[in-house]
Amino acid sequence: MADKEATVYIVDTGASMGKSRNGRSITDLEWAMQYVWDRITATVATGRKTAMLGVIGLKTDGTENELQDDQHFSHLSVLSGIKQFLMPDLQQLGKDISPSKTDKGDVISALILAIQMIITHCKKLKWKRKIVLITNGMGRMNSENIDDIVEKIKEDNIELIVLGPDFDDAEYGTKEEDKDPRKAENEALLRTVTEQCDGIFGTLEQAVAEMEIPRVKPVRPVVSFKGFLQLGNPEEYDTAVRIPVERFPRTMVAKPPSASQFVLRSDLAEQEDQESATVVPESQPEEGSTLTSVRNLRAYQVDDENAPGGKAEIERDDLAKGYEYGRTAVHISETDENITKLQTTAAIELVGFIQSERYDRFMHMSNTNIIIAQRSNDKAALALSSFIHALFELESYAVARLVAKENKAPILVLLAPSIEPEYECLLEVQLPFAEDVRTYRFPPLDKVITVSGKVVTQHRNLPDDDLMDAMEKYVDSMELLDTDEDGDVTETPFPIEDSFSPVLHRINAAIRSRAIHPKDPIPQPARILTQFSQPPEQLREKAEKHLKKLIEVADVKKVPPKTKGRKRAREPEKPLSGLDVDALLHQEKRVKISPNNAIPEFKQTLSQAENIDTTKDAVKQMRSIIEDQIRHSLGDANYDRVTEGLGVVREELIAYEEPELYNEFVRELKGKLLGEKLGGDRRELWWLIRRSKLGLIEQRESEFSSVGEEEAKKFLSAQ
Repeated sequence: MADKEATVYIVDTGASMGKSRNGRSITDLEWAMQYVWDRITATVATGRKTAMLGVIGLKTDGTENELQDDQHFSHLSVLSGIKQFLMPDLQQLGKDISPSKTDKGDVISALILAIQMIITHCKKLKWKRKIVLITNGMGRMNSENIDDIVEKIKEDNIELIVLGPDFDDAEYGTKEEDKDPRKAENEALLRTVTEQCDGIFGTLEQAVAEMEIPRVKPVRPVVSFKGFLQLGNPEEYDTAVRIPVERFPRTMVAKPPSASQFVLRSDLAEQEDQESATVVPESQPEEGSTLTSVRNLRAYQVDDENAPGGKAEIERDDLAKGYEYGRTAVHISETDENITKLQTTAAIELVGFIQSERYDRFMHMSNTNIIIAQRSNDKAALALSSFIHALFELESYAVARLVAKENKAPILVLLAPSIEPEYECLLEVQLPFAEDVRTYRFPPLDKVITVSGKVVTQHRNLPDDDLMDAMEKYVDSMELLDTDEDGDVTETPFPIEDSFSPVLHRINAAIRSRAIHPKDPIPQPARILTQFSQPPEQLREKAEKHLKKLIEVADVKKVPPKTKGRKRAREPEKPLSGLDVDALLHQEKRVKISPNNAIPEFKQTLSQAENIDTTKDAVKQMRSIIEDQIRHSLGDANYDRVTEGLGVVREELIAYEEPELYNEFVRELKGKLLGEKLGGDRRELWWLIRRSKLGLIEQRESEFSSVGEEEAKKFLSAQ
């Protein structure tokens, strides 16, 4: 269980904080709030009810606190008591914090008020207590009873952090020139108080700069197995070995927050929610929100020729359970499943050993776990240590059968020894069964085997000696590790401790930014997240000459990119050779489209069209072909061909910027289908057209269309 935390932020909102200093484009308060928002939103993102926050405004225009009767506590306002912060609290705090019109207000009194808030809320219980003070050090400070304040902070184990714009910090390398004497005096007082409390005193510049460094979340390990590591059957043999052990995760995948689906509330949406009472919502929005959760309805269908559309809906209870075996779904009844279910006992049973050099690392199938001896069991620790050292000295791994819980399916695992100065353990990873292994054959890279079995080593698809030499030099020039004369690694430009997951931390940063500034664009990702996406500049410069040589030897040619976008004003693509294939084959431009090869010939006709009349004629021919396919279809035999042809016509006319030709075509087709003018009742085909989304081309699909979204939706109805 996570520790309880109570943090109080004291934010200086005085008039002096509303000014920009030392060439900065933002005010001191805006600069300070970058750090405050980052820390508050990081706490809110955890969603923990035991992580509570409070905010005190220093040098506010008014006074609002429980000690306001004392004149020393004037111009101090409790903007938020200690509680769990949610989105409404963030929005309200953003409205409350703004520069005031006064610089009156005592920082030391604000510290006393924060201590009082923490004592009242936490009492004598076990809490992590913290006070974060951000001020520019302007104004008067009452230095009386400083020793009592320091003693109280240390007595209650409160961590004190003091940050300020342009505070001097010799370690970080900042020093403000021509500092105001009063600010220098106040800064010295705050530094003394912080050091006596064993707290942290620093400049705001360092705090804001370190915001880009992702904070790694400390995770408390949870035991996933408690049992015995055994060799032999202890129920039958007295010589069997049993060591009490515990299993913990070594590595786990950190995933970014998942999205929740919401839509705007409406009378229609609420009515549909009431009708779909059996559907469970994914999540609920906050009370009073204008959003409502998206509800999912799951239906199960099977093929049925007698049902409308060839599909019949069935209930979930009528489904049979099946298991995937390769690409085949295997059905097992509940009775057979109970018979075949393996009765297992939780344990790690050793089944064999393998030399470490004979094991391939790609056999890993899971995250890594560690196995240690049962805690507070010296005998077990000694026994496991002996086993670990034996594996290490023999350069071997152990293969074991793991059953994590009673009657759970067994898995094969590999146990590797790990000996560190501070601890010893077994590293455990899952191994594949025979059915999990897939073998693939690839042609050799250094030779070509002809159909007759002849081996060819000189071939146009094989690299020659010059190409191999150029590639080798290029690869060597891209070496990331710096080595000395003896070949020993001196340093690496990519230290693992500076490598962070771009997806995880980028999404978290975007969420925090949007929570505070809902209308501002998402800021660019921090440089530390993208620094390893490109090789170092000096490395690229070093390898540039080798790359040019490689391109020259390999005779690399640039392939013309595939043209995208509008086809109407596009010239026909020409082959790399520059030859006019149509002229060589004496091929005339197509006039009539054959029903047996309609789609390719339709595309070819459009690509050769010189005017709109040719395009209209091609669409007219496709309309006739599709209508004939419908009219002569025996049941739904030609329905797939019809929907494919419609889809091609739709895509091509969007690309050629002629959406109205398709819209006119599909309007007439709908009228004939619903009017039973194409061989009888063809409503099932109209249902397929609706499902395939082959309706009118909307304005959002083509700017040349005059059809709006509502008209397109109405057109897809069966009326």
